[in-house]
Amino acid sequence: MWDQLLINARLATMVGAAPYGAIDQGCLAIAEGKIAWCGERGDLPGAPDSLAREVTDLDGRWITPGLVDCHTHLVYGGDRAGEFEQRLEGVSYAEISRAGGGIRATVTATRDASEEELFKQSRPRMAALVAEGATTIEIKSGYGLTLDQELKQLRVARWLGEFGEIGVRTTFLGAHSLPPDWEGSSDDYIAAIVAMLPHVKESGLADAVDAFCETIAFSPEQTEKVFAAARALGLPVKLHADQLSDLGGAALAARYQALSADHLEFTSREGVEAMAAAGTVAVLLPGAFYTLRETQQPPLADLRDTGTAIALASDCNPGSSPLTSLLLTMNMACTLFRMTPEEALGGVTINGAKALGLQDQIGSLEVGKRADLAIWEIERPAALCYRIGFNPLAFSMKDGRTL
Repeated sequence: MWDQLLINARLATMVGAAPYGAIDQGCLAIAEGKIAWCGERGDLPGAPDSLAREVTDLDGRWITPGLVDCHTHLVYGGDRAGEFEQRLEGVSYAEISRAGGGIRATVTATRDASEEELFKQSRPRMAALVAEGATTIEIKSGYGLTLDQELKQLRVARWLGEFGEIGVRTTFLGAHSLPPDWEGSSDDYIAAIVAMLPHVKESGLADAVDAFCETIAFSPEQTEKVFAAARALGLPVKLHADQLSDLGGAALAARYQALSADHLEFTSREGVEAMAAAGTVAVLLPGAFYTLRETQQPPLADLRDTGTAIALASDCNPGSSPLTSLLLTMNMACTLFRMTPEEALGGVTINGAKALGLQDQIGSLEVGKRADLAIWEIERPAALCYRIGFNPLAFSMKDGRTL
């Protein structure tokens, strides 16, 4: 018998020809934490009570895959609300940075915090995402910028996943910013990052390696050194690419078969075509676009035209996207980027999973995948993108367990 059978549900499977892969009179069975059966009520191989130990009537609620936030910087110390206030009063980011603010302030606060303190500060951010249906979250390092401090962040990220009983994927982002103590020595710092990578690999704390390829961060040549070293160690790569200018970051990511290239506001058609050919996912981050009041939109038409998978993520971080809501992320993607609600939901389910290399395990309602589910009090899936500041989640499940 199945462990559990959910009946009288509407399913957004996110696969198949129908919009949202919808099944109107649907049932979903769970066995050993995985989806064991999924389909129309009329196709069940028997009476529900004879098929499962526990039968739950969802009274017409919608089931979607558990949401996936595939790009966050969720573990960090401190707070930069004061800088937000300063910028609104006319103080420039450069002035704030020279006074020890900006990313430098977060690096200082993160280095000064113990693992217990980082866990305590980060836990509410994770809880906010989970409360809106997230069952898998990616968490990057990048605010320690030394080996010990980066590993500290990654340990806290793993701890958060164990505590919350959700899926957490970790990413080493040592090449996030040049530390203040390496000023004027960016090549030397990149060499230090390359030297860190074997230790990161040995620790088992990182599932991928990321870098920030931008005029205010690291050059394509420097980024490529990090990627070459990571791939030689068998670590997949991701990239903060083309956010503020087109340095060819998307094409660089594609050359190294990156799981994803993220931001992409200035990516060229050639970069998009390279991503499509490589199967690299485009991760759009409307929270940063909104917070920074950007005007250059990512090349959505080119992404659609080439069939590039498009994911969405919160980019939760203390500076450019202090956002802990995937529902608001979806709304922003629709209103700011003109994505459709179906594209937005796919961005935080099946394509979000692909951006983490987990598309065979989560992201859609298919037999054999993990029973990571979100159950919603809505009339149609578009409502997840339509309402602002409203959470219609009834409950969610991770590996068949109610969260």
